[in-house]
Amino acid sequence: MVVIMDVEKLRELSSLIVESVSSVYIGNDDVILKTLTGALVNGNVLFEDHPGLGKTLLAKAFSRVLGLDYRRVQFTPDLLPADILGTKVWRQNLGTFELVKGPIFTNVLLADEINRAPPKTQSALLEAMEEKQVTIEGETLKLERPFFVIATQNPIEYEGTYPLPEAQLDRFLLCLSVGYPKTLEDEIAILEARIRWGKDDPTADLEPVIDRETFLKMQEVVENSVYVSRPVMRYIAELVRNARNDERVEAGPSPRGALALLKVSKANAALEGRDFVIPDDVKRFAVDALAHRIVIKAEYSFEGVNGKDVVERALQNTPVPKENEREE
Repeated sequence: MVVIMDVEKLRELSSLIVESVSSVYIGNDDVILKTLTGALVNGNVLFEDHPGLGKTLLAKAFSRVLGLDYRRVQFTPDLLPADILGTKVWRQNLGTFELVKGPIFTNVLLADEINRAPPKTQSALLEAMEEKQVTIEGETLKLERPFFVIATQNPIEYEGTYPLPEAQLDRFLLCLSVGYPKTLEDEIAILEARIRWGKDDPTADLEPVIDRETFLKMQEVVENSVYVSRPVMRYIAELVRNARNDERVEAGPSPRGALALLKVSKANAALEGRDFVIPDDVKRFAVDALAHRIVIKAEYSFEGVNGKDVVERALQNTPVPKENEREE
């Protein structure tokens, strides 16, 4: 059956996706929506949070519900680039080299504890994350659409880790925190759900809400059918420049950060059933899209200043455009 896709249909399908994922990932619909927002623009998402909060469960649930292929790589100090990308193997019986593809050839790649692998292995992901392709022994291969990475790292455990360099962080569209369950009721609901499922991983029982082709159409709607007025574009640019020019900042968000904020603002508008972006779309994702791209000067870092503080000040100091509706 051919699905006619527009903004209203996208909003309807997105509600079904969030409802299905939230049946196994309990108590945090906001992080589900933000992850879906990133996925709609093929954006890579970094979860910086403590272990045991369901990040892997969320990634698996998303891939199942969206009808996409999913692979998980546990990053360790001895992980090699070929373990992710693949390699060419000599086949004696054929007298030729055969390409053995690695786990990166999927739609959703979970890079678990990404900061536990050495820089050489981390950098193997850079080309895939930005250009949606990989190069193996001189041969460049395109990755199947859609493709995005969901990565995790523990923000408080540094022993035996390799902090992500700025170039790697800049490839992540969003940096999110899952957080602990917000209420006692949510915590109890998780325990009750575990008893109801009778197993630790209920994602195998999830049925796809859509298929790959429908998701690609949803991405096309976000890209081609959501309008951004010049005042809103100016607002994004001024916001990024104000964050960059903060006296506490050593290195601020690049134009890639502004483009990331533009993309997720368009996706958020579509999820809310609008075909135009308003300043509130920008405000909602400003911290998630920009804070991890900011390097704080040492003297301010020692005082506890972080990227979130800089973006929040920029939001306060950047005039909000009054024109909220679509210009004709």
